[in-house]
Amino acid sequence: MKNDAPLGKNRTGIELSPLDKKDMLEIPELTVPSTPGNGAGLAAARSEYILAPDLVGSVPPPASIRGVRTTGVAAVKGLNAVVLMDKLGERLAFERTGTRLYEALMNKCVAGEPLPDGPSLADLQLIHSEELAHFELVQDAIRTLGGDPTAMTPSADLGSVASAGLVQVVTDPRTTTRQSLEAMLIAELVDNDGWALLIELTRTAEQDALAQRFEDARQREEEHLAKLRRWVKGAAIALEKPAAATSRA
Repeated sequence: MKNDAPLGKNRTGIELSPLDKKDMLEIPELTVPSTPGNGAGLAAARSEYILAPDLVGSVPPPASIRGVRTTGVAAVKGLNAVVLMDKLGERLAFERTGTRLYEALMNKCVAGEPLPDGPSLADLQLIHSEELAHFELVQDAIRTLGGDPTAMTPSADLGSVASAGLVQVVTDPRTTTRQSLEAMLIAELVDNDGWALLIELTRTAEQDALAQRFEDARQREEEHLAKLRRWVKGAAIALEKPAAATSRA
């Protein structure tokens, strides 16, 4: 297996050039700021924006009579149904991203060098199909509760921004399958916690049939997580073995 973290001419550090290091460390002492003040002014300006009433989006009102009824019942029982709809939107956005991540990973698996302990293309195709099914499940749930699955809720927006880095890792042509698997492991860890919270909110709203369907999805996600952990560990061990063999020689 080819090492995707080889020794090379890495020029990002300064320890290999002690003379240049000394000169660089003198610059902060010799440089005079062009403007007065310090970080306190910046922190104060940020605080003003933090205290402003602006938020990241909103949850649209129910689009059907059933949705209005569900929202009212949930509110009486102590659950803010807006939170439930917001988290449904978040799960929908994340499952959409997960589906696309596995599509990109399948492409990398086909084009790149296979890993000794997997995953195989068939493994990834199966997970991809389950992620797509989970997307359709959440989409149907939002409609059932009178919501609009095409709306971007605040949590969906934040989740999409937070996971953008994972998409960049997996779709970057320079990253290997092993490196992409590590990004996928992060995604699956977040996904599992997201499903657990969604199930709890759904049960609080006494949507037990829906909660059971979500529980079935969560069990599939736990299987995905277990597979990712195994593949990431196997790939790391496969990289370590040649180095260990060389040192013994």
